[in-house]
Amino acid sequence: MKRCASLSLICWAMLWAWIFIAPDSLAHQADKAASEKPAAKRATLDPKKFAILISGVGGEELYSKKFAAQSQQLYDALTNKLGFDEKHVYLLTENVISNAESMTPGNFARATAEETRKAFAAVKAAATADSLVFIALIGHGSFDNQEAKFNLVGPDLAAKDYAALIAALPTRKVVFVDCSSSSGEFIKPLSSADRLIITATRSGSEQNVTIFADFFIRGLIEAAADTDKNGRTSVLEAFNYATKLTADWYKQKGRLATEHALLDDNGDGLGHEQAEGGDGAIAKTTYLDSKSLAEANADAEVFKWLEDKQQLEVDIEKLKARKSTMKIEDYEAELERLLVELAKLNRRIRTRRR
Repeated sequence: MKRCASLSLICWAMLWAWIFIAPDSLAHQADKAASEKPAAKRATLDPKKFAILISGVGGEELYSKKFAAQSQQLYDALTNKLGFDEKHVYLLTENVISNAESMTPGNFARATAEETRKAFAAVKAAATADSLVFIALIGHGSFDNQEAKFNLVGPDLAAKDYAALIAALPTRKVVFVDCSSSSGEFIKPLSSADRLIITATRSGSEQNVTIFADFFIRGLIEAAADTDKNGRTSVLEAFNYATKLTADWYKQKGRLATEHALLDDNGDGLGHEQAEGGDGAIAKTTYLDSKSLAEANADAEVFKWLEDKQQLEVDIEKLKARKSTMKIEDYEAELERLLVELAKLNRRIRTRRR
């Protein structure tokens, strides 16, 4: 009987140890493993890239939090995964966010018209002709049948105001993404040659809160958006990914879609829901990541060749878009010239990397 009692006490001791000690031990091991796990490597920083992200007035706490979270997610994607230097990214929000202290001083402010102009002025002063400027508006928009606006803290700025601010930048490489309601009316005022414009809606009458921003941000960083499997996601691929998931979302909810995103990159002021009507050539060959810079391995000449290669690819896509307006012999001659130049450049890059 004493032996049974001793065994019983041992069993109880083991059980209590498992209940109260083991979980703590396992949690400690898990925390230790997590702390020892190497942090994800940040993308190579490209000093030629700039961004202005504006999260507008929510009107309700739900939307204020939603817009702030989306802009923060986009900020993190740009600075951690796409190679944008924090010093070159300006984040304007309705209210101060919790980790604003960790951001570069001067690059975080309230989303007012004055601060928006300051952000554009800062980019104008630092950017050059070959810089890329990415601009994103996340929030509510409005259209009174005459003028489209994006809702800020205090007085709003209209599409024509953003057009003037963008026109003053020294670079023509501008990607402007307006994720707000009624944003379709921004295309015509902002449209210009070599400028890439994306809106969440196709007209000012689509006035409901949009969900496009969530899927577009995901498209910029998720491998699933890279449909041509070249290891990079173009702006066109991110756009296509977002439009598909947006349409799927409305179908799954059994709701009539109240937003239809548009893209315009040929300067005619007419947006399309996909790469057609002359649109898509620039978007197809525009990337927000820094892979080309990383591939160059600090070789300035190779980097220049990679930039030239990307420009040739843009020219080829533009030529294809003009095919129906050209004589077939002229089209084929120009296409052959561009393809030969591209082949020579690719051979030069491959030789240098051996």
